[in-house]
Amino acid sequence: MVTDNQVRKLMKLSKREKTLGQASAKAGMDEKTARKYLRVQKLPSGLKTEHTWKTREDPFVSDWEAVKNKLELNPGLEGKTLFEDLQRRFPGKYQDGQLRTFQRKVKQWRVLSGPEKEIYFSQNHEPGRMCQSDFTHMGSLGITIEGSRFEHLIYHFVLTYSNWESGTICFSESYESLSEGFQNAIWELGGTPLKHQTDSLSAAVRKPNSQEEFTERYSALLRHYKIEGQKTNPSSPNENGTIEQRNHRFKRAVEQSLLLRGSRNFMSREEYEVFLKDIFAQLNSGRRKKLLEEIAKLRSMPKERLESVKQTKVKVSKGSTIRVNHNVYSVASRLIGQEVKIKLYVEHLELWYGQKCIEKIPRLKGVDKSRIEYRHIITWLVRKPGAFTNYIYREEMFPTHRFRMAFDILQRRKPGKANKEYLGILYLAARENEQRVDRILLYLIENEEEISKKKVEELLGEEANENNIQQIKIEAVNLSRYDNLLENTGGIYA
Repeated sequence: MVTDNQVRKLMKLSKREKTLGQASAKAGMDEKTARKYLRVQKLPSGLKTEHTWKTREDPFVSDWEAVKNKLELNPGLEGKTLFEDLQRRFPGKYQDGQLRTFQRKVKQWRVLSGPEKEIYFSQNHEPGRMCQSDFTHMGSLGITIEGSRFEHLIYHFVLTYSNWESGTICFSESYESLSEGFQNAIWELGGTPLKHQTDSLSAAVRKPNSQEEFTERYSALLRHYKIEGQKTNPSSPNENGTIEQRNHRFKRAVEQSLLLRGSRNFMSREEYEVFLKDIFAQLNSGRRKKLLEEIAKLRSMPKERLESVKQTKVKVSKGSTIRVNHNVYSVASRLIGQEVKIKLYVEHLELWYGQKCIEKIPRLKGVDKSRIEYRHIITWLVRKPGAFTNYIYREEMFPTHRFRMAFDILQRRKPGKANKEYLGILYLAARENEQRVDRILLYLIENEEEISKKKVEELLGEEANENNIQQIKIEAVNLSRYDNLLENTGGIYA
């Protein structure tokens, strides 16, 4: 079979050689064949007739009209789903080996008659002009801290020209998380780009029917850094394409690093943060040239950061609790009925009264949760032990599982006095030392001794109770016993 290269060679040789026979011989083909190609001046590939006829009968022709109607009604249907539907409706008519043929037929219909596909328009990015950010959920990676699952997000920031990126751990798509992560990134850069683009984050973008485009706090953040805000259209993540792509590649890089590391568990959050920092450094290492172009175009920073905090005022309820961002927190009972100021940060909230911060409380993740500190309310629970039975936050009144075990034992042994005795023990933990009470409860449970407020109080009062309960004595090993063993075995180990 004559190839295109042979014919090309023939056409060159025919101009140099004296005869056609010599040219065709050197091109490796018969003289008659050479004469044909020189006459038509076409390559063998150009002489082939396109194969447009069918070599076998279409096995789906009788049912294709019904299949086509379903595709027109719902273009998202997959070929395999439609094929399995045919097999159910016509048992024995279609075999599993015909699936690929059917899928090719469906694919051909999509290309020739299916709906138009969305077009993505590549953008020109200029240095120092645009940055994008988004939140990405990390739950699918299975990260654990000291064996406990670490549910978290990453606020992800990227410069669209150089692809330089940075990230901050957070726990919700709140304004506080947005502000903290955004400021961490630009202070690391040391300058600000012209524009910042997000998708329709509720932390930054108002609802469509609002007169203002951005929320008041997000607008203040943009003004502080003299950055122009932009947002994508709803349900159009492709408009934030750079950060969407970086989200995917960043999580893939984390996954690969975890596989190399051989473990998804970290001994502390700090260790995990260092791990992420190293990944970002590795990803950014090949972008230095473009990053320098970006930095040259970035604008100067303000003198200081803007505080990533939400301030609000709430009234302390009769139950000595406050409700902040759909979660409940207990506070000192002396504040009941008072209005207090709350400063809500990314991971904690501050309680202010009389222009003084009187308490810092870890911020709850999610909504409709509660954090009740037993020390805030135990004084009054001791006075009203009957209220403990149906107290809506009762499950939070067990600081450790040993406190819970002690309460369950009291309910079995002293059902009528269980509440009073347990609350008395809890009061001792608040007044004295929770860890010491916890160790005493462990001692009493393991030795099946009486559990009561009086007994716990007695043990707390003993000078050496902590050593007596916790200390484990191991006698020194007498090495002479091994000498005797060697003598008795006739020295076979010598």
